[in-house]
Amino acid sequence: MKNRWLIALSAVGIHICIGSVYAWSVLTKPIMEQMGFSLQETTWTFSLAILFLGLSAGFLGTFVEKHGPRVSGLTATTFFGIGMFGTALALYLHNLVLLYICYGVIGGIGLGIGYITPVSTLVKYFPEKRGFATGLAIMGFGFASLVAGPLMQLLTANFGLVTNFLILGCAYVVIMSASSLYLAPPPKQPTKLNTAKLSTTTKAPTVIRQYTVGEATRDWKFYALWWAFFTNITCGIGLLAVASPMAQEVVKMSPLAAASMVGVIGLINGFGRIAWSTISDYLGRRNTYVLFFLIEIFAFYALANTTEAFLFQVLVLIIVSCYGGGFSCMPAYLSDLFGTKQLSAIHGRILTAWGMAGIAGPLLLSFIRETTQSYALCLYVFSGLFIISLIIAIILKVKTSRKEKLISNNMMA
Repeated sequence: MKNRWLIALSAVGIHICIGSVYAWSVLTKPIMEQMGFSLQETTWTFSLAILFLGLSAGFLGTFVEKHGPRVSGLTATTFFGIGMFGTALALYLHNLVLLYICYGVIGGIGLGIGYITPVSTLVKYFPEKRGFATGLAIMGFGFASLVAGPLMQLLTANFGLVTNFLILGCAYVVIMSASSLYLAPPPKQPTKLNTAKLSTTTKAPTVIRQYTVGEATRDWKFYALWWAFFTNITCGIGLLAVASPMAQEVVKMSPLAAASMVGVIGLINGFGRIAWSTISDYLGRRNTYVLFFLIEIFAFYALANTTEAFLFQVLVLIIVSCYGGGFSCMPAYLSDLFGTKQLSAIHGRILTAWGMAGIAGPLLLSFIRETTQSYALCLYVFSGLFIISLIIAIILKVKTSRKEKLISNNMMA
């Protein structure tokens, strides 16, 4: 029988490799200088990777469920590896289109499959702590930029851009292959009695109906969560895209201080994922999302009105923790509402929101910033979006709580 902690370590292994996509900004300037590409052309590489992450997760979730975590993990390794080696070739040839295809499309598909592969497996190995389990893996994705960023900078400075992608590609293929080969589904599911007991502990419904992906995507609760996820990522990734220049312009932080803040953001993004997902095991996912949106409404509003550097950094880090927590709590929330039978496929459909938000967030913020010459209006807009999400989260909480109570009463009767 597989050791569930080694299963968790394997999940982290996959996520810490594919999460290197968040360190792309480290390579932006070297690529512009050496390849002659513009900032917009270079940034689109990252946007395409996030877009295809969402699309591949959305449409290949059924593939993951059908073939299991080992085959899916090796498939993700193949796509991500080809993407890394193809990127090296594209940079060697100074070919922008090939760069988009290799890193954005092929690598993005590897990102999407790799992201959802370990999730439902971990949930089944840790049924009593679903939030903690998924947070553990997704934490690796958040922390990846802390490892990949300095490593990419060092490799590029000493060996060049092309060799950087060749070395990292080899390392990632080895780590992801070893991690994928250890992944396996648990030998058996918990009994119905145990499921009821565990669900009570984690504030989930007493009996969780096992939805198929088709049934889930015909349920209004799915679209309520899709919007909540989309809003959280749109606003969060929009803020992350301009955190450093915004700090320098609005509160007059030095470039060095702003860069240090960005480093701390990486830490909080990772720690926020495991911390919030663990908290959600005790508060319940419904209450946790209501809390997320309450915090972010006030944090974004306050951020638009602050000119003090310390308060600015505190507010940004609070928002980033909720941003990371929204990622890690989502798989557990989905399992609470739709069961674990086809969790990878259902989670994949939800991740299409990430692909859309990866483009919507930076575009919305840059458009408002260029139109108004200020960040304040965009932050007010983000705060308003979270008011809508809060209302939806409260409706979702009330409706599902009533249904849970009705089911419990019927069982007792």
